[in-house]
Amino acid sequence: MRSGIIARKLGMTRIYTEEGAVVPVTVLKVDNVHVVAHKTADKHGYTAVQLGSGTPKVKRLTKADRGQFVAAKVEPKRKLQEFRVSVDAVMPVGAEVTADHFVAGQFVDVTGTTKGKGFQGGIKRWNFGGLRATHGVSVSHRSIGSTGNRQDPGKVFKNKKMPGHMGSETVTTQNVVVVRTDKERGLILLKGSVPGSQGGWVSVSDAVKRKLPDAAPKPGAFTAAAAAPAQG
Repeated sequence: MRSGIIARKLGMTRIYTEEGAVVPVTVLKVDNVHVVAHKTADKHGYTAVQLGSGTPKVKRLTKADRGQFVAAKVEPKRKLQEFRVSVDAVMPVGAEVTADHFVAGQFVDVTGTTKGKGFQGGIKRWNFGGLRATHGVSVSHRSIGSTGNRQDPGKVFKNKKMPGHMGSETVTTQNVVVVRTDKERGLILLKGSVPGSQGGWVSVSDAVKRKLPDAAPKPGAFTAAAAAPAQG
């Protein structure tokens, strides 16, 4: 099981295949994604790698956070995320994960935070049909109608679909196809849409319901950290 990767959603565009077909794609930016720390089974009870991306304001970092980045010999990161991996898929601390971590044609799972919609009614939130346009219905055409029963049981059941807060949820879209990757520019092009707003963070991992292609690099595509110059 390989590590995933952290990326930022730049937006959507389209590309053309050699046959001239139009393919809508979501463009993800992989920028300075480094391995910050390891989690081991002996010390933490599981095996994982912690990745970091983005550039934060250093004055907002705590002393403990600064010490963590100093120990890893990487610049401070704005976004940190763990990915559970198998023992043979651990990348070294300080390594920079590149966009060719995934290959064209591979299926991936993308997790992101959906756009916040605020408080919405039942029609927009749950796709209710609303009430009739006439025949006694006045003013309340977009209401959700009855929410309960008569005297028995005389209550509204839990989890009833009603108006409320919509969006701002963590959602995973499975089996998204990787159309193309660009290592030099740090771009990953995925077919179709993925959750999240423009500029938002997403995590991309190997699809759990599909077989990993043989061409996928193991334990991953990364550039090892440069060795420190010798003293003396």
